[in-house]
Amino acid sequence: MTSLEHDPHQKVRAEHLRRDAYLYIRQSTLQQVLHNTESTQRQYALRQRAVALGWPVERVVVIDNDLGQSGASSADREGFQKLVAEVGMGRAGIVLGLEVSRLARNCSDWHRLLEICSLSGTLILDEDGLYDPDDFNDRLLLGLKGAMSEAELHVLRARLTGGIRSKARRGELRMRLPIGLEYDIQGRVVLDPDRQVQQALRNFFEAYQREGSAWGAVKYFNKNGLCFPRRLGGANKGQLAWGPLGHTRALQMLRNPRYTGAFVFGRSKMCQSFNGRKSQKQQAQEDWHTLIPDAHAGYISWQQYQDNLRSLRACAQAHGQDRRKSPPGQGPALLQGLVICGVCGRRMTVRYHQRHGGMVGDYVCQKEIVEHARDPCQHMPGAGIDAAIGALLLEMMGPVSLELAFAVQVELQTRMEQADQLRRQQVERAQYEADLARNRYMQVDPRNRLVADTLEADWNVSLRILSQAQEHYREQRKTDGNTLDETSRQQVLALSQDLPRLWRDTHTSDQDRKRMVRLLIEDVTLTRADGLKVQIRFRGGATKVLTVPRPLTVGEQRKTPATVVSNIDSLLDTYREEQVAEELNHRGFHSGTGQPFTARLVRTICRVYHLRSRFDRLRATGLLTICEVAAQRHVTRGTVAVWLRKGLLTAHRYNARNGCLYECPGPDGPISQKGRKRMDKSGQCQVAPEHNCTNEV
Repeated sequence: MTSLEHDPHQKVRAEHLRRDAYLYIRQSTLQQVLHNTESTQRQYALRQRAVALGWPVERVVVIDNDLGQSGASSADREGFQKLVAEVGMGRAGIVLGLEVSRLARNCSDWHRLLEICSLSGTLILDEDGLYDPDDFNDRLLLGLKGAMSEAELHVLRARLTGGIRSKARRGELRMRLPIGLEYDIQGRVVLDPDRQVQQALRNFFEAYQREGSAWGAVKYFNKNGLCFPRRLGGANKGQLAWGPLGHTRALQMLRNPRYTGAFVFGRSKMCQSFNGRKSQKQQAQEDWHTLIPDAHAGYISWQQYQDNLRSLRACAQAHGQDRRKSPPGQGPALLQGLVICGVCGRRMTVRYHQRHGGMVGDYVCQKEIVEHARDPCQHMPGAGIDAAIGALLLEMMGPVSLELAFAVQVELQTRMEQADQLRRQQVERAQYEADLARNRYMQVDPRNRLVADTLEADWNVSLRILSQAQEHYREQRKTDGNTLDETSRQQVLALSQDLPRLWRDTHTSDQDRKRMVRLLIEDVTLTRADGLKVQIRFRGGATKVLTVPRPLTVGEQRKTPATVVSNIDSLLDTYREEQVAEELNHRGFHSGTGQPFTARLVRTICRVYHLRSRFDRLRATGLLTICEVAAQRHVTRGTVAVWLRKGLLTAHRYNARNGCLYECPGPDGPISQKGRKRMDKSGQCQVAPEHNCTNEV
C-alpha cells in the first residue's frame, strides 16, 4: 500500500469510531435535484467510504434536508444547522461531503464548522481525502478550499449577472409581464390580444384619474359590478381568470412602469440582514439599472405614470416630515390638505367634532403638539372659513357655470358607456364559454356516459353563468338608462344656470365640492388677528385676502338678540310680562337658545339688561297702590275694593297674580262719611293697622 492509502486509517481512531458518521447531501436548486441526478448519486455513494473507514452502515446518518437549497448562507438550511448541532454536542466522529461547496459556499459558515470540528475532534472527508481540522496543515488546506469555493460562487454569479445586465441594457431581457401585456411569437411585447382585458385596463387608469385614489378606482369597479382579469398560477399557470379588483392589485398596477411601454430593469435590490434573511428593497428611479422609454406599446403615457406616483404619495398622509396635500376625502372640511399655518408655515390638519347633529371641521396646526408637547400654533374653527371660501368661488365661477354643466353631462355619459362596454364584453365571453362547452358535448360519443355526463354538467354551468351575466347586464343597462334620460339632462342644464343651488344641493357630495375648490385654489394661509385673516393663492399666482369675523363663543351664541331686547322694552309699556311673551312668540322671535318665550324668561331678560318692569313703568305714570288710594281718600282697603267693583276706580294689572295699580281719584272722587271723620289735620289715613298694605311688586 502507498502512504496516501495509509493516511486515512492513521487519522481514524477508536474514539471516532465510537461516534456516528454524518453524510451531508445538498443540491443548490430544485432543477438540479430533478435533472442533475448524477451529482446526487455521487453524494449518496460516500456512505461506502465511511464503511471502508470502519463505520457500520447503520451508523452512517444521512442528512438530505437541504436538497434544493443554496449554500451561500446557513440561513434556512435546516440540515446544515442540524449537522452543526450534532458536531457541537460531540455525537459526530466524521462529517462526509462530496466537496467543500456542498457543505458551505460562505467562508464564515465554513470556518465556523471547522472550529467546532476542531474543538470536538471530528474528522472531515470529501472526495479528495480525509482531514483532521485539529491538524494545522489539514486546517490550512480546508481553509483554502473554502475560500476557493466562495470565490467560485462569486465568479459564477458574476457571469450570470453580467449576461442578464447586458441583455437588459439592450432591452432584450425576457421578464415576467403584468396583466395586459404579452410576448408575441417573435418575442416582442404587445398588448393582450383579448380586447376585454385591454378595455378593463384602460377603464381602470381612467377611473384612477377621475377618482384620484386607488381606493376610489376599486370602489368604482365594485360598485358597477365590473370584473378584472388576472393570470393564474400553479397547475393552471397562465390561464386567464376574472374576479373583483383588489386594492393591492390596483397599487401594483399604478406603480408598474411597464404599462407606459417602458422597459425597466433594477427597480429593486436584494438585501441581506445580519441574521441571513434576504429581502427586496425598492430603488429610487434614478438608481434603476435600465430605463428605456417607449420600448413597446402601453396603456398610459410616462407623464401620466409620474402623475399617478405623485398622487399616490399624496394619498399617504403620513409621508415625510410634514403633512402634504392629500386627495379629497369624505369629510365636510372644504380646505382639507390646502391650509397653511400663518405662524409657522406648516400644513394644518383637520379635526372633526359633532355640533348640532352634524360634523364640523376645525383647522389645527399640531406640529408643536406632536414634536414638543406644546400648545398648537393656531386652532381655527372651519365653518366660517369654509362658508367664505364657498361664497368667493360662487362669485368667481358664475360665468363658466354653463360650460361646467355640459362637461359634467359628457363625463357622466362617458362613464356609463365605458361600464356598459365592459359588461357587454363579459356577456360575450360567457357566451363563448357556453358555445365551447356545447361543442365539446356535441362532439363526444353519447355512449361514453362517463365523459358525456361531465361535459353536459360543464355545459349547464356555462349556461347558468351566461344567464346570470345577461340578467346583470340588462339590470345595469336599465339603471343607466334611468340615470341619463331626458329629464336628467334637463335637470343638469337647469342646475347649470343656478350654480349656487348646485353647490348647496344635498346630492352634491363634499368630495365633489373639494375637487372644484382644488381646480382653482393652490393653498390658503390662515392667521388669527382681530378676526380670521384668510390669504388665498389661486392657481396661476393670483391672490386674495378675506377677513372672516371671529366666531362667537358659546355664551355669545346663546345671548338674546338685541332686536328681541328692544322689542321687550317697547312692549312692556303696554303689556304685562306674560302678554309680552305671547306677543314675541306671535312675531316669530326666539331666545338665544332657540326656545319660545315665557313670562319667567321675560323677567330674567329684564333683570339682566336692567329694563324697567311693568310695575315701575305704571308707577312712573302716577298710578297708586290700594293702600295709597285708601290713605288719600281716608278709607279702608275694603272700601276701595267696593269702589273698584262699582266701577268708581280704574285699575291696571301689572302681573299675573292680579296685582293692580289704580288711577289717582280727583278731589271730587268717591269718599265715605266714616272716612271724613277719621281724617286728622295732617291728612293721613287713620285706618286700623290690620288694614295697612304694602306695595305688590
